[in-house]
Amino acid sequence: MPRATITAVHGYVPPDVLTNADLARLVDTTDTWITERTGIKERHIQRGEGLGTSHMGAEAVRGLLAKTGTKPEEVDLLICATTTPDMQFPSTANLICDMVGIKNVGSFDVQAACSGFLYSLTIANQFIAAGTARKVIVVGADKMSSIIDYTDRATCVLFGDGAGAVLIEAQNNGYGIMDALIRSDGSGMIHLHQKAGGSRMPATAETVSKRLHYVHQEGAAVYKFAIAKMAEVAGEIMSRNNLRGEMIDWLVPHQANKRIIESTAERMGMPMERVMVTINKYGNTTNATIPLSLWDYEPQLKAGNRMVLAAFGGGFTWAGVYLTWAYDGAKAAKLNGNAPQRLS
Repeated sequence: MPRATITAVHGYVPPDVLTNADLARLVDTTDTWITERTGIKERHIQRGEGLGTSHMGAEAVRGLLAKTGTKPEEVDLLICATTTPDMQFPSTANLICDMVGIKNVGSFDVQAACSGFLYSLTIANQFIAAGTARKVIVVGADKMSSIIDYTDRATCVLFGDGAGAVLIEAQNNGYGIMDALIRSDGSGMIHLHQKAGGSRMPATAETVSKRLHYVHQEGAAVYKFAIAKMAEVAGEIMSRNNLRGEMIDWLVPHQANKRIIESTAERMGMPMERVMVTINKYGNTTNATIPLSLWDYEPQLKAGNRMVLAAFGGGFTWAGVYLTWAYDGAKAAKLNGNAPQRLS
C-alpha cells in the first residue's frame, strides 16, 4: 500500500534581519538576556507594502516545484498551515495556488497555531492513504511580525517570519509517514491568544488603541505546558512504534524556545547532536519552524533516517509525527542549492 512520503523540502525567509541588538533599541533588553532565555540571535522580518504570508509561502512552493521538476498541474492538493492568513477569506492556500499557477485542485488553510504544520501533514497523509491524491504540497508559513507588539519585551523577541514547504507523494519504497497524533485542549486559550480581530471582538478603533490585535502570551504557563505536551506526544509516538531514543536519528521539534527544545530532547533520551535547532537564526516562525528545520538540515539527511517531529501551540494544540526520510539530502542540496532564498 502506498505511503505518504516527503520527497522534497524547500524554505524561504525574507531578506530583512532583526537582530537582538536591533530589539535592544526598541525595548529594555539585551542580546545576552534574549540569547540566554530563548536561544535566539536574529529573526527575519517580512517588510514591504502589501506583502503577506502568501508571498512567503509562494516563494517556498516555487522553489519546491523548481527543485523537483514538478509542474503545477501535477499537484493534486495544497494545504497551508498558518496563524497569520493574509485575510479572513479567501484562504492563504488559495492565494498561494494562484501565485504559483496551481489551478482546479483543493486548497485550504489549517489553523492549529504552532502545531498546524503537523496537523496538515496528518491530513495530507489521509488523502494519500485514501488514494484521492498522489502529490500534495504542505506549506507552513507565518508573518508573525504582523501580530507582534514591538513594545512588549515578553513577545517581540521571540517571533520571526518565514515559510517552508514539503512535497508529499504516494510511494511504495517503505519510507514515509509511519504514525501521527494530534491533540488539543481548548482551556489553554487564556494563556496564549489574540484578543481582538475575530467574531467575538471585531476590530474597532477602541480595540486598536488598546493594542488588542497582538499576541497575548503568559510565558510561564505556556513554557510548562509546552515541555510536558511535546515530550508526552513524542513519547506516545515512540511507545506505539516500539522506538527508543537511540533508534531515532533526528528529533525535529517546534522552535519556540531553546530551553523547551532541550527539555523535550532530555525527556526523550535524545542527545542534542541529533536534535534540529534553527531557532538561533530564524526565531519562532510558528508554522514554518519544522519545515524550515528540515530544509536547513537537508544536506545532513539520509534515506531511511528515522525522525520524530513534535510541536506545541496556542489553543492549546500539540502533535507528533513519526516518519522515515526518503532521499539523500546531501545530493538534493548539491543539485539544487540550499541557501536561504531571498527576494531582491
